Amino acid sequence: MTLYRFGQHLALGLFLGAFAGGAIAQTPAKVRNLEIGGILSGKLNVLRIKGKKGKRVSTFQLTSEPGRLPPPDGLCGLETGPETFEIVTTSDAQASQLKPFVGKDVSIKVNEVACAHEAGQMSEAMVTKWSVAK
Repeated sequence: MTLYRFGQHLALGLFLGAFAGGAIAQTPAKVRNLEIGGILSGKLNVLRIKGKKGKRVSTFQLTSEPGRLPPPDGLCGLETGPETFEIVTTSDAQASQLKPFVGKDVSIKVNEVACAHEAGQMSEAMVTKWSVAK
């Protein structure tokens, strides 16, 4: 059983697949350097997880464009740098600062940032010292 013009359709499909795949692969990723004291902007999400002793803890995550971290962390083992940043809150006051911005775009001034090194972390990098930029 032969299909009508099977070879022509196959050749056209391979050509279009190679053309589309080549266009995607050649698109350069926009990578910027994230410096200490710099501004990190993006959409803020919140995750409610169980912390110690079964208490619910809010964990904030910022999704941004890729950015190279300052040395010694560099790229965090990624080609373009991290895109998701966990915003570490050390007190309820810091958490209440971020709550109005959940689901919205926010700008944060980064004072200390590092790659995520432990298993189970939900982001590629962690911002441990920060402040909300206005």
